[in-house]
Amino acid sequence: MAFYGDVFRRAGSYLSVGEPVLGAGDVAPGLEQDLLGAWWHEAARTDERVAPQDADTLPAEAQWVQRALRQLSNSRFFSGIALRSMVSDLKQVTQYLTVPEVREEARGRVIEAVGPDTRVVVGHSLGSVVAYEALCAMPGHGVRTLVTLGSPLGIAHLVFDRLEPSPLDGRGTWPGDEDTTWTNVADMRDVVALEKDLRPRFGDRVRNALVDNGAQAHSVIPYLTDRVTGEAIAGGLL
Repeated sequence: MAFYGDVFRRAGSYLSVGEPVLGAGDVAPGLEQDLLGAWWHEAARTDERVAPQDADTLPAEAQWVQRALRQLSNSRFFSGIALRSMVSDLKQVTQYLTVPEVREEARGRVIEAVGPDTRVVVGHSLGSVVAYEALCAMPGHGVRTLVTLGSPLGIAHLVFDRLEPSPLDGRGTWPGDEDTTWTNVADMRDVVALEKDLRPRFGDRVRNALVDNGAQAHSVIPYLTDRVTGEAIAGGLL
């Protein structure tokens, strides 16, 4: 288990306990607002309780961010998730993709955890991006199977085009050799996994599976306990 959550947190002090209180005003223009808009669009498409974006509303408007967060809080996907946690997730993705020091440290933790006897690597959500990049940075590794759960890897422009190594002619690097297998598992209502099928981005060798996680569309627990995930992991250990 590679842990790198501390990479995204500011150093603690006696005057600041716990996570910072984040709100709509902390969602920065650019990638953070673009990701928020993508989440809102997908939530409105899959959940009747979420109102769609107005065609004449621009993401740059301050009220747009407030409306987006309010609508997402109404969705089944983000039900029960505090507003500051939503904003924190946006900032973690943005930090990883745009701050070299954060990216190198998080990816390095995974690289350190992959030993010569490691046969399967499992990555969930942003962790799937870190796991993918770590394997790409380890030519000749002995990992047989990569399993990605609720992955945002296929989101064009926002995530895919920012990967390291950079995609070539619209195709991402294969994270291993010809014997490496890759299974991507996504819930149809998982807002983070906007692109359920990774084959257009990474080739036909990616095996994609759709699952039903119930009310916890993005939670790692139903992903890990699904038969499809178990079979993919077991296949890499045989």
